[in-house]
Parts: sequence; C-alpha cells; structure tokens
Amino acid sequence: MGLKHIVGIKFKKEGKVYSFCSGELSLQPDDQVVVQTENGLAIGVVVTETKEVPEEQLAAGLKDVARKATAEDLRVCENNRRLERDAAEFCTRKIRERRLPMKLVDVECLFDRSKMLFSFSAESRVDFRELVKDLVQKFRTRIELRQIGARQEARIIKGLGICGREVCCATLLQSLDRVSVKMAKEQNMSLNPEKISGLCGRLMCCLGYEYDGYVQMKKDMPRCGKVVQTPDGRGKVIRQNALQGEIVVLLEGGKEATFKTKEIRRLDPA
Repeated sequence: MGLKHIVGIKFKKEGKVYSFCSGELSLQPDDQVVVQTENGLAIGVVVTETKEVPEEQLAAGLKDVARKATAEDLRVCENNRRLERDAAEFCTRKIRERRLPMKLVDVECLFDRSKMLFSFSAESRVDFRELVKDLVQKFRTRIELRQIGARQEARIIKGLGICGREVCCATLLQSLDRVSVKMAKEQNMSLNPEKISGLCGRLMCCLGYEYDGYVQMKKDMPRCGKVVQTPDGRGKVIRQNALQGEIVVLLEGGKEATFKTKEIRRLDPA
C-alpha cells in the first residue's frame, strides 16, 4: 500500500475540517480549491499543510481535490452568494405572507446550482409544503428545507458572548459537543440560567473546557456531605475548592474551617 497526499479543507469558517486527497497538486494553507463532495463540486479553503498518510489509515471513499480555484470558479462562487442573498429575502417574505411559525437562518446554494438548502429554526414541526412550491417555482432547482437547533442557529448568526468575544461555536469549535448541568456543578458555578447560558439559550460550550481538569483535581477530595476527621476534630464537608486543593468543613462545634485535602481523613465511604 502506498502513501496519499492529504489536506484539511473547510467550507465555512465555523465549520468542520474535512480531509481530501490532493493528488499531485501543490497546496498551501489559505489556497482556495474546488473539491468533489457527495453533493457534487464545492469550493473550500485549505487549512492544513499537506501530509503523507498510508492508504490503509484513510477512510473509505475519500474524495479528491479537483483543482485550485480559478478566476471563473471564484466568479461562479460570488454569483452564488448573491443568489443566496436574493433567495433569503424571497423566502423570508414568503414565510411572512404564509404566516408560517418559522425563522429562516441560512441559505446555501451548491456550486453547480443543482440544489439550494434553506435552514430554519422553529419551536415545533412546520408544514412548509406550500413554501417549497414557492421556492421551486422561483428558483427552478431542487429545494431542501432543514430545521436546525438553537445551538446551530447561534453558530450561523454569530454574536458576542458574555466574555466579550465572538461566540466559540462560530470561531474555534469544529463540533458542538454535549454540555450538561453536571459540568457547571463540578466547577462550583452558579446554576442561575442567566449566568451559564449562551446566546442560543442553551448551556455555554465553554463549561466543558475545564470540566475534565476539575474532575481530575477533585478525584481524591471527599464529596460534600461526607464526614471527615480533621486536625481540629470531626466535621462534615460543605464546600470544595479544587483549584486550591482545599475543602471547607463544618466542625461538630459549629465552626467552619478550611483544610488541605491531605490534612483530612475520611470516616465513611467516599
């Protein structure tokens, strides 16, 4: 088995990185290229250096880079972007006219205009059959309407988080991993929804960044509610400070005291 030249390519700034075979093409990061996808040709941007990878390590059906994007390819791409803007205005108007309980979020036109994808958000299922007829009649191509969730919507629309920076889902995250309330609890964060929710109304993605670290730091710490023996006597754990390696204990005499984890001894199972 031989080696294949592989590059990573993105189709959207906030999107995933996909692997393609570059063949004999000499490609550098930031090069615009035309590639084969399951939906036909598409224009993407090279985001990695070329790597030599053994064929047996590659996924089956790996697609090829067709060519570096030409001036004509870029012109077609720009025309498609204009079509997407026109389609968004038309679709939004039709949604309003038909009083459909949905919000258009994004429009994507395939490179060869063989299909247009309309992404929308809604609280529940929507009967959009008449809207599809409007779109087919107007644009004379295959139409696909796709309902997306709140996190996907925020990723497309973008915006500033409470940290003052652009939302992570639209910049540094390639995939939207699951975030749970347990992650906030492990980090002793306030469970006030206003403080731990992002622009999408869901739990902030950044709650997961340090979660594994907190779990590791708290691995040897007795949990809240456990009875322990301290240098000042018996007591019950009421708080943990993972970053400092300390726990706060309510002693039997009613006094609160702080101890290093190594200074205490468990008196019941962890």
